[in-house]
Formats: sequence, C-alpha cells, structure tokens
Amino acid sequence: MPTTPPRKPTERKRGSGVQFVYNVLRDEILSLKLAPGSPIDEVQLSQRLSTSRTPIREALVRLAGDGLVTTLPNRSTVVTNIDLLNLHAFFDAITLMYRVTTRLAAQNHRADDLPAIRARQAEFAQAVNGQDALGMIATNRDFHAAIAAAARNPYYESLFLRLLDEGRRMMRLYYSSFNDKLPQRYVVEHEEIIAAIEARDIDLSDRLARAHADQIVTQTRNMIAAERRVDISLEI
Repeated sequence: MPTTPPRKPTERKRGSGVQFVYNVLRDEILSLKLAPGSPIDEVQLSQRLSTSRTPIREALVRLAGDGLVTTLPNRSTVVTNIDLLNLHAFFDAITLMYRVTTRLAAQNHRADDLPAIRARQAEFAQAVNGQDALGMIATNRDFHAAIAAAARNPYYESLFLRLLDEGRRMMRLYYSSFNDKLPQRYVVEHEEIIAAIEARDIDLSDRLARAHADQIVTQTRNMIAAERRVDISLEI
C-alpha cells in the first residue's frame, strides 16, 4: 500500500515576508517607537523578525517611497526626520486641502459617496472608543480621503492624500497629546462635516473643515513645543 508522502511545512507566500516587515516597521515609525533620525540596523532587524535581509531591504524601499525612511549616501538607512523648519508650510497646505476638498465634496458629491464617508467615520469612532492610536491615524486618513474622492477633483485628491500620509506622525503626536483618549467632541466634528456635505452647504462645510484643521494644528504645535522642551529628538 503506497504511503502518503509527508507534508511539507507551509511555505510563506512570496511577498508576504516583505509585507510583514513593512507593517512592523511602518507601525513602529508611525507610533514613534522608532524615533525620527534613528538608524535601521538590517542585521538586528533580521534577527528580531526571524527573516532574511532580502524582504527587509524590499520593505525599506517601500517605506522610502512613503517618505518614512531615508537612505543616506553611505547606503545606511534612517527613519526620516520630521521637517520642523517647514512645518508651518505643511500646516498651511494641509489646512487648505481640508477646506478645498470638503467644500467641493459638498458641491459635487453623489449619493453613493455618503455611505462610504459614513463607513469610514464609523471605523474612526470605533478606533477612538478603543483608544487605538494607530487605528485612529489610519481611519482618520481614510475618512478625509473619502471626502476628497467625493470632491471629484483628482489633482486636489492626490495632493491631499500625499499631505495626509506625510502627516501621519504628526497625528500620532496629536493623539498622544490626549493620552490617546480623544475627546468625543472631535468625533462629533466629523459628524457635523458629513451633515454639511450631505446638505450641500458649501460655506458651512468650509467653516467646519477649517475649524477642524485649526484645532489639530494648534494641538500638534503645542505638543511639539512640549516635546522639544524635554529634548526629544525631532530635529532636522
């Protein structure tokens, strides 16, 4: 009677190792567990994650594309610094995009846009209730991305997504300023924005988006100032 050959151990699908390393490093960078400017040691990382250096290098290429790591001339890799010198320009740009995309969403949205926006808001509210900082960062980004899609201007949408992605570590500082216990009034702000968009009230949508952006900017600036006073390395 023929014997059944022994089953081979389940092999990890090609690319899954890269995704695993990418997810670990991205979360550690966004949570500021890996501080801006800190080196990425491929050998140490390979040992810690029990993987070869090939998926690590591929993951670092993806992270560099996200602007989260930087390759230096000597070919070493570091976590990208937060550009404090140009922070005012970033805040001006992202505030403008909050306003523009929300105004245009009020003007141009279609009926099927609203369920997508509400779904992202429900995910954000769940992350807030769970005090899940990384979840809040991701779902807040997706909420505003859904609004940008409803604005029906791909150029504004592309710019806003870039700014949202670049600002993810800023959002980590923002949430940490509340000890990750974001007040419910900021969840309500999202609901008010949705209502204004649904009503096609362009001016109200603009005012709400500006107020929403302004409080994030103010809170984050205050947090950065406090961090710098205790000498946390966020310098260029």
